[in-house]
Amino acid sequence: FQSQDERYAFIAEWYDPNASLFRRYELLYYPKDGSIEMYDVKNRRTFLKRTQYESLHLEDLYVGSKITVFSRHLSIVDYGNPYTSRKLGSRKERTLALIKPDGIRKIGELIDIIINSGLTITKAKMMLLSRKEAADFYVDHRAKPFYQELLQYIMSGPVLAMEILGDDAVSKWQAIVGPANPSAAEADTLDSIRDNFGHGGLGNAAHGPDSVASAAKELELFFPSSGGRGPASSATFTNCTCCIIKPHAVNEGLAGKIIKAILKQGFQISALQMFNMERPNAEEFYEIYRGVVPEYLEMVSELCSGPCIAMEITPSDPPKVFRDFCGPSDPELARHLRPGTLRAEFGKDKIQNAVHCTDLPEDGLLEVR
Repeated sequence: FQSQDERYAFIAEWYDPNASLFRRYELLYYPKDGSIEMYDVKNRRTFLKRTQYESLHLEDLYVGSKITVFSRHLSIVDYGNPYTSRKLGSRKERTLALIKPDGIRKIGELIDIIINSGLTITKAKMMLLSRKEAADFYVDHRAKPFYQELLQYIMSGPVLAMEILGDDAVSKWQAIVGPANPSAAEADTLDSIRDNFGHGGLGNAAHGPDSVASAAKELELFFPSSGGRGPASSATFTNCTCCIIKPHAVNEGLAGKIIKAILKQGFQISALQMFNMERPNAEEFYEIYRGVVPEYLEMVSELCSGPCIAMEITPSDPPKVFRDFCGPSDPELARHLRPGTLRAEFGKDKIQNAVHCTDLPEDGLLEVR
């Protein structure tokens, strides 16, 4: 009988823009038929009767996740009861996936590897480390003879820091990265990242912490929980345009493929960051389309429906126009007229058209900022 009506409880928050406050709900999920119900915590009344909701799955539900229920964007802030916490709490680990300066040209492939292994990217930012940040990161290697070289190397260009989440994420990611020195890679780890993308010695493409404790410590360096800034973004703010991988494309696991396509065309990605846009920010970002494009409101809803990835794109060599490479905003049209473009390849419709790109050259800097 228990499993017949087994249910999991979560506490979810929704930002009510009209009242400018967060509202709390108890969200119940029934795995048997994928139905949900919601209670308004403050007013102690049913907010949503038990109803089937196809697009929500148990793996989407964990503390820290963002979900959309009937076009309301909710953040799950806690488990609703000890049973849920006990059953689901232990299954998700967080770890740091760090792509080093020599791996940056391959971030498309590396993001694909993370996604295909069943891990979820929950934070991402391309950063430049200061000497102090590099020293904090390599504090355990201080006594090693190659310590100075290590610092020089990690500061020699942008790194991409990501928080990744999944079952046994720490050991899983470590196995994917492979042994520290690729030449020592045994035959059974021949398919590791360091083996495929490393350059031997210090240039071994990627890093993963070796325990849950060091993962927590290292994540704190790159994504401080205190709300501090962490290392500086690698954005150059010069001669740039903005590209955003929209939430639907991120959720469908297309981010790596889109990034790969951009780099293959010769464009440079000089900065990258994952954001969860709040509605007021999305409205402001799309302000120039208000009253111009009939889909304005739907565009705003899409942009804040989940995590998106914003990038600073600097020109290719020889220079090509990035906007042309994105293609017409209607993917159907793009498939007929410009079949090789990003929207032709990855877009679904005018709202879910995979990417946003800066329309006017003079707006590039503004949008990147």
